[in-house]
Amino acid sequence: MRPARAPAIVLAALLLPTTALTAQEGREPPRREPIVGLPCEGCEGVFDRLPDSLDPVARIAPRDEPGEPMRIDGTVYDPEGRPVPGVIVYAYHTNAHGIYPEDDLAAGTAGRRHGRLRGWARTDARGHYRFDTIRPAPYPGRDNPAHVHMHVIEIGRCTYYLDSIHFTDDPLLGAEERAASEEGRGGSGLVRPSKGAGGVWIARRDIVLGLNVPGYERCGG
Repeated sequence: MRPARAPAIVLAALLLPTTALTAQEGREPPRREPIVGLPCEGCEGVFDRLPDSLDPVARIAPRDEPGEPMRIDGTVYDPEGRPVPGVIVYAYHTNAHGIYPEDDLAAGTAGRRHGRLRGWARTDARGHYRFDTIRPAPYPGRDNPAHVHMHVIEIGRCTYYLDSIHFTDDPLLGAEERAASEEGRGGSGLVRPSKGAGGVWIARRDIVLGLNVPGYERCGG
């Protein structure tokens, strides 16, 4: 049902220049890889302001962004458990007040709604990625647990969203959400955060490509 491995393709030959996206102010950015795992509201936001080049380590929140520092990292695997290089991992989340601060430079509606606390990393030869950011807060006045939205782009193949990261120490995380997160798209999104050096929260989120993603068999080779 699922292909064995996402091929590593030279990124520069596939990515659209950032200027081409921002020049389309007021219009949705052009889609590239097809979106699978529908319905997916706002999945096109992964292409909005997608950088020309990417590294395995990326920063989401600026260093001066208020909030507790957090590092998200993990390894991307194929369905057979082999690390996959060259996969783009995309993440976005709220700020320390539970708000998605609007990205005024985004070209389309989805990119603006995702906010400015978002980033892209491309897995290295070991399939590893990392984001440096802050720990998000839950939506104000609501009982939704804090979370980090996750997507992947399998270059030249497809894109889809993963189950969000949820934190085991979040008092708003109920039993039903906890169970759903453990069996989520792309593997478990349930993360047990720990404090590392300098008081940085550490959250590990491994990803299995295509796992529990409806329509993944249409992800092209």
